[in-house]
Amino acid sequence: MSVDVLVRNNVKVLGTGSRTIMLAHGFGCDQDMWRYIVPGFAADYRIVLFDYVGSGRSEIKDYNPDKYSDLQGYAQDVLDIMEALDLSNVIFVGHSVSSMIGMLASIRAQKYFGHLVMLGPSPRYMNDLPDYYGGFDKSDIEELLNMMQMNFTGWASYLAPIVMQNPERHELAEELEQSFCSRDPHIARQFAEVTFMSDCRTSLPDALVPTLILQCSDDSIAPVEVGNYLHHHLKNSKLRQMTAKGHYPHLSHPEETIQFIKEYLAGA
Repeated sequence: MSVDVLVRNNVKVLGTGSRTIMLAHGFGCDQDMWRYIVPGFAADYRIVLFDYVGSGRSEIKDYNPDKYSDLQGYAQDVLDIMEALDLSNVIFVGHSVSSMIGMLASIRAQKYFGHLVMLGPSPRYMNDLPDYYGGFDKSDIEELLNMMQMNFTGWASYLAPIVMQNPERHELAEELEQSFCSRDPHIARQFAEVTFMSDCRTSLPDALVPTLILQCSDDSIAPVEVGNYLHHHLKNSKLRQMTAKGHYPHLSHPEETIQFIKEYLAGA
């Protein structure tokens, strides 16, 4: 039985313009997280929004634990959507783990991609000292995954304010917590494990698409060292340091996020 990719991934196409921007959400989120970014581009670009299988309003029946046991399964879905919409020269904007999903997809089928924009990216969340600092010890990640399994709601309420930061805007952390809690706990835990255990460092030399790395100034998920590492190892990349704090600048600082992407595209 053939799968309707556009239904499977709840694909939405908005805006006008000859060039396409594809917005890819991070772990525990869905396409609605881009709602403050879309108006900044809708007049000049065609915008493609989607949900990964298991997130948002995707078709949860299409979730396959084997397929999604590593990031390549998600990268395949990105390529499926691009093929279904007959896209080319796409500006792929990936938040968090979607930065690496987009990069892996671009390595497999560069013909679809014009530029990559990585928002809070990390090729490896786990430390590999002394040569690499990702921000987390293995024990930190194991503890996080165990907490998800034992008390999913407790995990969500614990993690959301830490990764969102911006404590003066508690509504942002509350929204993120609700987003986490709206997931199927088993799928969310597998996606978390795939995300936090992934290591994309060996793929970096194969990534040839021009890339903007947007690094938040104080990010508990992707520290500054990670942005510097990526910039050093990614050919044709540009690193911009944001004043935004936290791991979700498209929610907390959408104006700055839009401005940096537009400046990059104007000079590209």
